[in-house]
Amino acid sequence: MPIYQYNAVTLSGEKKRGTMDVDDVQRLTEKLREQNLYLVDYKINVDSKAKGKRLKPIELSDFCRQIGTMLSSGVVLIRAVKIIMDRDMDPKLKAVYSNLYQSLKQGLSLSEAMEEQRGVFPPMLINMYRAGEASGSIDVTSMKMAEHYEKEARLNSKIKSAMTYPIILLVITTIVIFVLFTFVLPTFAELFQDDMPPVTKFMFAVSDFMRSKWIVVVVVVAGLVVLFRALKTLPNVVIALDRFKLRIPKIGNLLKTIYTARFSRTLSSLYASGISLVEALTISKGTIGNEYISSQFDDLVKEVRNGMTVSEAISQVDGFDPKLASTILIGEETGRLDEMLESTADSFDYESEQATGRMTALIEPVMLVIMAGVVGFVMISVMLPISQMYGDIGDMGAGGF
Repeated sequence: MPIYQYNAVTLSGEKKRGTMDVDDVQRLTEKLREQNLYLVDYKINVDSKAKGKRLKPIELSDFCRQIGTMLSSGVVLIRAVKIIMDRDMDPKLKAVYSNLYQSLKQGLSLSEAMEEQRGVFPPMLINMYRAGEASGSIDVTSMKMAEHYEKEARLNSKIKSAMTYPIILLVITTIVIFVLFTFVLPTFAELFQDDMPPVTKFMFAVSDFMRSKWIVVVVVVAGLVVLFRALKTLPNVVIALDRFKLRIPKIGNLLKTIYTARFSRTLSSLYASGISLVEALTISKGTIGNEYISSQFDDLVKEVRNGMTVSEAISQVDGFDPKLASTILIGEETGRLDEMLESTADSFDYESEQATGRMTALIEPVMLVIMAGVVGFVMISVMLPISQMYGDIGDMGAGGF
């Protein structure tokens, strides 16, 4: 429910100011009348809008598709938003649509109403609707953006699915290590004498530490997690980490394909909707998902403004697939940049799906090898003194004869 900030007056002309939680302006007026107050002007609390839920790609796709379908069927915009708002949905999502509806009732355009809810709708979508309003094709823009965010949601889903199995293996590996060091190794301690191989002594020392100083282990791990999260809020650290991702053998190239797919699809959608190339490039940098690549866009935009071709400027960006600059160059030479961008986006969408599959196939065996290596190392450290004990027994038996 929106929060209204109002200015009102009494019959005697005394001014009153306050806030009220109501469904709409009509209800606000009725509530004030009950207090012998008369509404002069009002605005929806900006802070309440700032608390709205940031919409996910699948939610954006659903919103755009519904708006596009209803507008193309002759339903007016404000009625379309009201229909969406009245559906059963998550309360936070409902608050977003409620704020949007109230802003439209005040006479704002759809892009202005979306922009008022800071951070809820992505800048790309706001600019797309602004371009659609200028050309009178909001319904077409809506359907195009529905398809765009559907593809983005599909790609994100594939990436999450690809990372699920490695994460499960990592958790299992951690549990196995914990069980080995705290339960399994201590049972062998009494079997061995002080004369143990160095690797076995090391393993038992680690086991003793984990059992006696487990609080220290928990505190250190928790501290490292907190430190890592704190470092990830520093722009320079984030840029350095994202740059490192691109340098990882095999995985770096796969990530480049995914980042290139995101960028080319966004640039294609923006440019095809009539947004200037410079503005499209500026907006697109926020959708890539890699801060190291995005940090290079300020210089790229400057070069394009100074007359450099987009293909040449893109070729200087570290982190994109070289194929992107080549295909953009063909579009510039033939005068069909919009068609070439769309074709490139479709091509990279397909390649990114393939890259995600290859990334999964690459990570899975690596995680299995790591888990097997850890377990094998522990087992070898236990078997070495056992083998040594059997050897000593054999030597003693031979000496007795």
